[in-house]
Amino acid sequence: MQKNTALIVVDVQNGFTPGGNLAVANADQIIPGINQLGAYFSNIVLTQDWHPADHISFAENHPDHAVYDSIQLSYGPQVLWPTHCVQGTTDAELHPELNLPTAQLVIRKGCHQQIDSYSAFMEADHRTSTGLAGYLRERAIDKVFIVGIATDFCVAWTAMDARKLGFETYVIADLTKGIDLHGSLQQAWQEMLASGVKRIYLKDIVQQHIQQSA
Repeated sequence: MQKNTALIVVDVQNGFTPGGNLAVANADQIIPGINQLGAYFSNIVLTQDWHPADHISFAENHPDHAVYDSIQLSYGPQVLWPTHCVQGTTDAELHPELNLPTAQLVIRKGCHQQIDSYSAFMEADHRTSTGLAGYLRERAIDKVFIVGIATDFCVAWTAMDARKLGFETYVIADLTKGIDLHGSLQQAWQEMLASGVKRIYLKDIVQQHIQQSA
């Protein structure tokens, strides 16, 4: 891929794959394709959910609520999740089968106790930046391709923020997996496409690479 492009790999962690505390069904199945895709990119960014144990998004920290309840916080509605990806735990580690040795940056998000963070660019208060946009711009990157977990939360929020910040944005649909909480997957795709995010597939990248190499 051209030097103005980057691959953003969202939250391919033990916590979101089978056996993890917030496992997404079959999420480990996308890892070989992501590894294959990495060979086509010279700029790769990884993200990692990295929560303190007392994080505001954990249901166990709200005794009057259950997992997957929604509560109102100062920045809007917040889904309450099982405790997951706690800082320094095996659950928070990148999946051992993820093999992207040329990745240059890991963005850790959700580190602030009072703010959740789905997007790789901006925390859920829509004010606290991760610094990713500035990093990409410093490297003259204006086009991003996004893969990872979960399609309807961290992938979708990352993609829509990328568009808001002016990046040409593609989500590689068959290299994402969704939670689909109360129809959230379909809604996320509708919102992504409406915001100008483009949906493509791994085969499209492979075909483009073949054409460029011919």
